[in-house]
Amino acid sequence: MPEFGSESSFPTEEPVCIGIDLGTTHSLVSVFRNGKPELIANAHGETLTPSIIGVLEDGQIVVGSAARELRVTAPERCAWVFKRYMGQERKLKLGDKEFTPHELSSLVLQSLRDDAAAHLNIEITDAVITVPAYFNDHQRQATRLAGEMAGLKVRRMINEPTAAALVYGFHAREDEKNLCVIDLGGGTFDVTVMEVFEGTLEIRSTAGESMLGGEDFTDRMVSAVLASEDTQLELAELQQPLRVSRLRGECEKAKRLLSQEDTCKIRLPDRDGNFPESPKTFRLTRADFSRLCDPLMQRIAGPIARSLRDAELTPQDIDDVILVGGSTRMPVLRDFVIDYFGKPPITDHDPDEVVALGAAVQAALIGQDAAVDDMVMTDVCPFTLGVEVVKEFGGHMQDGYFKPVLHRNCTIPISREEIFSTVAANQSNVTLKVFQGDARKVADNTALGQLEVKGLPPGPAGSPIYVRFTYDLSGVLEVEAYAPGGERFRTVLTNHVHQLSPAQIEEAKRRIDALKFYPRDDLENQKLARFAERMLGELHPSQRQQLDDALDIYEDAMARADREHFAAAKDTLLIVLSSLGLDHEDQ
Repeated sequence: MPEFGSESSFPTEEPVCIGIDLGTTHSLVSVFRNGKPELIANAHGETLTPSIIGVLEDGQIVVGSAARELRVTAPERCAWVFKRYMGQERKLKLGDKEFTPHELSSLVLQSLRDDAAAHLNIEITDAVITVPAYFNDHQRQATRLAGEMAGLKVRRMINEPTAAALVYGFHAREDEKNLCVIDLGGGTFDVTVMEVFEGTLEIRSTAGESMLGGEDFTDRMVSAVLASEDTQLELAELQQPLRVSRLRGECEKAKRLLSQEDTCKIRLPDRDGNFPESPKTFRLTRADFSRLCDPLMQRIAGPIARSLRDAELTPQDIDDVILVGGSTRMPVLRDFVIDYFGKPPITDHDPDEVVALGAAVQAALIGQDAAVDDMVMTDVCPFTLGVEVVKEFGGHMQDGYFKPVLHRNCTIPISREEIFSTVAANQSNVTLKVFQGDARKVADNTALGQLEVKGLPPGPAGSPIYVRFTYDLSGVLEVEAYAPGGERFRTVLTNHVHQLSPAQIEEAKRRIDALKFYPRDDLENQKLARFAERMLGELHPSQRQQLDDALDIYEDAMARADREHFAAAKDTLLIVLSSLGLDHEDQ
């Protein structure tokens, strides 16, 4: 454990701020006391609380271990891995009750808050909550809402890899280091590249997937077992939920066993979900499991490569690789790290616990605890943020295009202003639509909200409109817009869960109809366009414009159906891709 100091933790006049790792499969709570972070056990004496909610037959709600037990026998009255659905307007049915994902998360948070209050014998009102680095705005705001519903003032949301790095204490080392934190939890995957120098922890880049985690590795095993009996997982989940629930439990055990053994046998429940006295078994080797997981490992490799590229580093430039999350115990992942980086990962801390401990360190930083007064940390915005714009092609205007204002992996907090312009003479108002993502068209990005700018001064087309984005350490975005001599308009995109208004739904339909207008009959040409579009989202911002322009010309040529013009546009696009080291045939 790194040394954080020995002085008392919080000033007496400040409320105690706890740290919470709100995980997909397990959640933990921590506190910074006596100069160091420590975990707080729940009522069962365990530091890991299962992120599972259940409803008993009498309507009582159970959280954690009790719900985990209920899931085995009554999976239809339980909810788990709901962290994956944070920020979505969907309902999860538990028996005859329905809950939103943030409501379920609030129940887990309330349970952790109560555990901390009982352990510390004080009322708990403040918390730092960790989130996956690749959580988007809606997911972060849903997490904040869940905290508020649990009676907590969310002082800060910190990215999970950043929290882990705080605990590892590399900031205290004299040598300058490049670190890569690989965080594979139960349901989410993050990779963060950071630099440590002179006591400062600077995040360089981050990438990941919010729908990839240890549960997917378990599902691969469950699917293989069911396939051996000519059954599909999706069908079995609907027709034989108890069987699948119990088989998943057996596969979880097997997954952990394969971390120590080369082979294991999985007990198979019958179609009713029961285990006969001499149940059938399915033999699985570590090598078999690795082959099953090949598609998942390819999905993991992509964000790692993108994060290194954004940080302008190679695998050989990384000094230490830190593994976070219980799923990183799998040999298939550790072997991948050794092959990819040429060195074994650092395993100084329990990967299940390190994020929660880091949340407590962040709470101490917020409280200006003397034990951490020599620590400095910077973070980055994980997504590109921008607005919808129109582009002119051959004398006609086409909307639906995305223009970045803040590029992904820019250091936060940050405030940046860009100049846009009106499209018509004497234009009196503008609807500024804000999006998050890396796609060049807004239809493929995430809508965050909009800002109405009214009362623009009369002027010719092309009159300037100033747009400023301000993004803070918790992921709260403020948008401000004004014209010279006009009123300033601003909105804070926070404290809400994503919900499309009727107008936004109609706008989405209109964009879909517009896409149908363009001829896309040639599969190879469409494939090239989609490849270029995908690569555009993965390029460093400094390389983006050249490919963006070439793709604009290419798509416009496709729509015109002018063979000579199209051939020239295609050649240009292929040349640009080649100059960037991107070969669509290899892909």
